Amino acid sequence: MRCRELQLGTTFIEDTFAEAFRMLAARLIVTAADSHWLDAAIHEATGNATSVIGCDAEAGLERRLTCDETPDGRPGASLLFFGMKPELLGAAVAARTGQSLLTCATTAVFDGLPDAETRQPLGKALRFFGDGYQKSKLIGGRRYWRVPVMDGEFLVEDTVGVAKGIAGGNIILQARDQATALAAVRRAIDSVADLPDVVLPFPGGAVRSGSKVGSRYKKLIASTNDAYCPTLVGRVETKLHDGATCAYEIVLDSLDEASMTTAMRAAIRAASGDGVLAITAGNYGGKLGKFHFHLREIVAAG
Repeated sequence: MRCRELQLGTTFIEDTFAEAFRMLAARLIVTAADSHWLDAAIHEATGNATSVIGCDAEAGLERRLTCDETPDGRPGASLLFFGMKPELLGAAVAARTGQSLLTCATTAVFDGLPDAETRQPLGKALRFFGDGYQKSKLIGGRRYWRVPVMDGEFLVEDTVGVAKGIAGGNIILQARDQATALAAVRRAIDSVADLPDVVLPFPGGAVRSGSKVGSRYKKLIASTNDAYCPTLVGRVETKLHDGATCAYEIVLDSLDEASMTTAMRAAIRAASGDGVLAITAGNYGGKLGKFHFHLREIVAAG
């Protein structure tokens, strides 16, 4: 496929780019006794973590891990967290660990970026919950804390690594009706689910409340992206294609440009299909984010 081609099957691919931003990332490896408690830990630790506009961090499930892949040989998951500053991201990860993982039955927490030079307190901060009964141990140059809890001990690594990441990669799909759009979203989400180094931080992987910068209300830094609201066609300058009555945005955060490109390509290809009229992306004219992911180039290179 050449970059000048406009179609992917029956879906029009706009000649535009997604504008993404430099952010910092942390990874936690969470394990539990079984899938029930692991699911509970994942949901709690990554909740209310869609956008740093209003949340302490952006977060999501990177992928589930087999027992052979985890430090303690139990079912596990890799979670990614994104924030603006090392100390703020570290505080968010520690708070979520304390409130959502320390409290969850059977869990243990390990640092997923052990080679990161920047470190932030994790077990080092949470150990005080042990009220003096906590114990530490150095294994392979990494320090762990054992905090007594009512089902035994909560094992947590002393610090968490913070590395460079990218946030705000996105695609916006437009469909003839909501059912078609939802099916396309599910295909796109499934295509990204097992890819490394990337997460979809919004509910179920999709955003219905896509935003633009600014608002007619001075206190708001962002407001509804009216150009993609089907109920506002005729009242605003719409960006919806003819026949489109529903649009969803898929936002991606990643550890690097390569993983973002791979994930966006997979999502675009999976979402395309009958009834999906167009796929575009959100940007700010290239003025705010240093990373520009051009849709047609991404699709053509795959």
